[in-house]
Amino acid sequence: MKISTNILEAKKYLEQSKIIAIPTETVYGLAANIYDESAIRSIYSIKKRPLTNPLIVHIKSKDELAQYTFDASEKALLLAERFWPGPLTLVLPKSEKIPSYISAYKDTVALRVPAHEMTLQLLNCLSFPLAAPSANPSNRVSPTNANHVKGYFESEIPFILDGGECKKGLESTIIGFENKEPVLYRLGALSVETIEKVVGQIKIKNNANNLPAAPGMFSKHYAPKIPLYIIDNLNTFLEETSLSSIAYLGFNKKNRHPKIKTSYLLSEKRDLNEAAKNLYRTLIHIDSKKYDAIITHLFPEKEQGKAINDRLKRASCKL
Repeated sequence: MKISTNILEAKKYLEQSKIIAIPTETVYGLAANIYDESAIRSIYSIKKRPLTNPLIVHIKSKDELAQYTFDASEKALLLAERFWPGPLTLVLPKSEKIPSYISAYKDTVALRVPAHEMTLQLLNCLSFPLAAPSANPSNRVSPTNANHVKGYFESEIPFILDGGECKKGLESTIIGFENKEPVLYRLGALSVETIEKVVGQIKIKNNANNLPAAPGMFSKHYAPKIPLYIIDNLNTFLEETSLSSIAYLGFNKKNRHPKIKTSYLLSEKRDLNEAAKNLYRTLIHIDSKKYDAIITHLFPEKEQGKAINDRLKRASCKL
């Protein structure tokens, strides 16, 4: 495996039907030409991703929207105008230019324009869009730097385009449309509050009761190997548990109970954006240690705290 900042080399691999890892502002993705069915099926295979889970298509600008969709609502166009490039994915009726195997044979496609300079340069070098789900095995924690990707796929992909640490650290927010009105399918790096300032109140459908309408909607997702528990009353839990080597994942205050070996804080400033950026990086670091369990609590249920809580709930085990 080669890790490099060479965009032309990344282009060469993609044009040779290879899968590579690319940086975005959210998390790193496993990228392939959307028109190369063999490469796309290899993405599903190496991620162990269910074929019912559609892929996000990365395009170079909002001006390409009309090529890959039709009948986009006024609010969809408004969101693209306001937030692209950026951490927002729009699920829209797909045009004939989108192969069915990209969209899990649904009649919609998930599209976004990433806000990462290197990946935008790469897209502008290519004659095709890129399918790029997160560069992790399904249900595992998403990677936020090149070394995380190497840890997951060192023997399975030839190249990582190294764009440094991801600025957002959480996946994109996904918005679909029902009767032309926006519906939130996945909480992510763009907050609900920010979106609602542009299009008004949106319906929330961030659950996994049905097959996913969009990527990232399965109930078990984003999980470390070490069991993670969300605890309401930490002191009671620590007094009663038989676990003796525990990592504490907190917001800004350490827990000094003797059963807690290390406290990992996501933002000493109580900044939810900083906490979101640090979440996956911290979980992957903790996962490299030898703890019996990770314990945490829910974060303030506002702005990025909503997305952090969503990821913690999907990653957690029941007591």
